[in-house]
Amino acid sequence: MAKTCEITGKGSQVGGGYSNRTRATQFNPTGKRRRRPNIQRKGIFVPETGKTYTLNISTQAMKTIAKNGAYETLKKAGIIKGADRIA
Repeated sequence: MAKTCEITGKGSQVGGGYSNRTRATQFNPTGKRRRRPNIQRKGIFVPETGKTYTLNISTQAMKTIAKNGAYETLKKAGIIKGADRIA
């Protein structure tokens, strides 16, 4: 499974923890951990083109598709070109 979202470009990030014990003392490191986005493989049908696109997208991108529509979102991401539309 891909590690980045094909629509939003979200990928994993490395972040450090900050425990309450660190706040209480001068120095007490907690180490780093990798934070991954919720990426899922989805088939998205676009009625304007009559095609189904299989993409690795984040759940945030799913919310964007639900709000703005599949065609507009995929076109803005560069997955659909302008001439793909059915007349």
